[in-house]
Amino acid sequence: MNSKNMKKALKAKLNDWLKSVDDANIKKEIEDNVIITGGAIVSLLTGDKVNDYDVYFRTKESLVKVAEYYIKKWNDGNHKRVAELRVNDAGQVKCFISSKGVAAEEDEKEDDLILFEEVEPEESEEDALETEKKDKYRPVFLTSNAITLSDKIQVVTRFYGEVDEIHKNYDFAHCTCAWSSWDNNLSLPQKALECIINKELYYIGSKYPLCSIIRTRKYINRGYTINAGQYLKMCLQLNELDLHNIETLKDQLVGVDSTYFTMALEKLESKKNEDPNFEPDNSYLFEVINRIF
Repeated sequence: MNSKNMKKALKAKLNDWLKSVDDANIKKEIEDNVIITGGAIVSLLTGDKVNDYDVYFRTKESLVKVAEYYIKKWNDGNHKRVAELRVNDAGQVKCFISSKGVAAEEDEKEDDLILFEEVEPEESEEDALETEKKDKYRPVFLTSNAITLSDKIQVVTRFYGEVDEIHKNYDFAHCTCAWSSWDNNLSLPQKALECIINKELYYIGSKYPLCSIIRTRKYINRGYTINAGQYLKMCLQLNELDLHNIETLKDQLVGVDSTYFTMALEKLESKKNEDPNFEPDNSYLFEVINRIF
């Protein structure tokens, strides 16, 4: 798809989403502050199916307003788990879910969660008909980092800011194309296009190298290649971190949506709560990982 048609497609998706918003102020916040970046633009460029649209906001104020709107929608839906939005002193915006770190619409049927980024389940005809009866763009999945709406919209709460600021948290060059709602601008950096054409993983540096290393599995399964030098760059950054620190480990797994990692972190945090002096070593971490994975 060429850039002109891509902008039309992204604008059409935004407008379809806006039709579902019943608050004029929230609708305005979305119209004036949304950034779409990441895999959706790659899929549009290559003509592949878009799995979901990663939506960011350029200001904390707009993010908080939109996130609170959808958390209220979630809580009004009488789900088992109640959610609330928290903004810490560092300006981080997170969803907090009672009892567990995640909440899903499917929780009503099933307590063993499979997170959206890991698996794309086949939808039966019966499920499709049931989905048609429900509201479009309703919140269906919440984590501390994102609010996932039906119809392929994922509102990222973990990061906000202008495009360049958001991309400081990104890892691979091919993900750095971006579209902004307020001016209908589509940014297609040359390095990103080269990597998309060649299906090459090129590490640009990230605050989350552990997450990046794990994410390579997903891209390799999609036919991307990566050379040893890119792994070395990730390892050099990873070497600067203390992964025996539970908070650091938890922060590094911010973009890895896996039930198993959530379970491992909950085990470590539980142990830490029982014994404030507890510091996990590799032997303990290996034991926990082997039991869960």
